[in-house]
Amino acid sequence: MSYQGDKTTGFQSPAQDFVEPVVDLAERLDLRRPGMYPVRVLGQALAERGILHGDVLVANAAADPQPGRVCVAFVNADVILATLSYEAGQWWLVPSQGGQVALSENAEIWAIVEALVRFRV
Repeated sequence: MSYQGDKTTGFQSPAQDFVEPVVDLAERLDLRRPGMYPVRVLGQALAERGILHGDVLVANAAADPQPGRVCVAFVNADVILATLSYEAGQWWLVPSQGGQVALSENAEIWAIVEALVRFRV
């Protein structure tokens, strides 16, 4: 015979009314929607923006760029995190180190960061 929690003898726990369902992070962060990806951060490049080594970013590949938003970008085949800037009709990537990089055939936005998840033990 298998255990059935609702068919046990004795009395129900008083805490039973306060039991919450398990949190489904994929559902809460909308990761099942096409174009949504979790991205693990390596390094402290955007620590001044509160993005730390080991954090998980939720990146939306379908989102439109907006000035001031953090994005995941490809620059000369390297993956970087950068803040977006729009000046004089041109989009720019502003990484934490080095100068601005104009979007071109060697630099492109892959996804816009929508959320940050931090796991600490």
